[in-house]
Amino acid sequence: MSATSVSIPEPDAPVILSARRMAWLRFRANPVALIGAFMVITVLLCAAFAPWIAPYPDHAGNVIDFANRHAAPSSEHWAGADKVGRDILSRVIFGFRVSLLLVVGVLGVAVPVGAALGLCAGYFGGRTEFLITGFTNVMLAIPPLIMALAVGSVLSPTLINAMIAIAMLWWTWHARLVYRVAKSVAAEDFVEAARLAGATHWHILTKEILPNCIAVISVKTTLDAAFVILFGATLSFLGLGVRPPTPDLGSMVADGRQFLPEMWWGVLTPALGIFYATLGFNLLGDGLRDMFDVEV
Repeated sequence: MSATSVSIPEPDAPVILSARRMAWLRFRANPVALIGAFMVITVLLCAAFAPWIAPYPDHAGNVIDFANRHAAPSSEHWAGADKVGRDILSRVIFGFRVSLLLVVGVLGVAVPVGAALGLCAGYFGGRTEFLITGFTNVMLAIPPLIMALAVGSVLSPTLINAMIAIAMLWWTWHARLVYRVAKSVAAEDFVEAARLAGATHWHILTKEILPNCIAVISVKTTLDAAFVILFGATLSFLGLGVRPPTPDLGSMVADGRQFLPEMWWGVLTPALGIFYATLGFNLLGDGLRDMFDVEV
């Protein structure tokens, strides 16, 4: 009789997930992060496609319709109309554009400036660290809202000037955060190995240290987007933001408060717009923080 051979199946090889894949799985398993991402995406879509989404796109401009002045919410005006008859919902949708432009303008300046200063202070140390951290601490002692009010009161109320007013101090938070991470990474063995191998300072800063700061920068930027929207709305509420008739959420709240409590819809809808946008960015930022497992 011939012996029968029995094949024993080999055990399955262990599945090895990359760090990026594991981070994505953590993000996907976080319902709060997914809600935040959905809210941010809806705000972005509203801003991008406002002329096609808004019920009355022409009401984003200088339109007067006294026949519908202070019209209550109805099938014609879902969120009511303002003091000159413009559709409030349409203006809120267009107001998201102003808020997001403010976010892009402020963080587009503050993040690179703060990150560059923080990298230099953490890597070079010595006198460079002393000068940068000292100047950063002095600027941090100035309340951002007070500085924004001061600059906004001197300059004319425009979107560009609002960006300047907010960005003048916003870089400090990113400089301090990146400095803390860069100083820790600069002491690692791989940075010393790159230095001994003859790598330039530029290579070490951009190829060795900066990639280790991307996670905290991403989380901080997302969380800051919510605060920039609030700051911009505050400036507009005080009359130091965007000039009318450009729709801005803060100025819409300021206009509507004059007619409280009877015409409550003039305040409620733009206030809900601010709340929705800021909450979305905060939830998304918390989700990214859990995904990257960093402290900001």
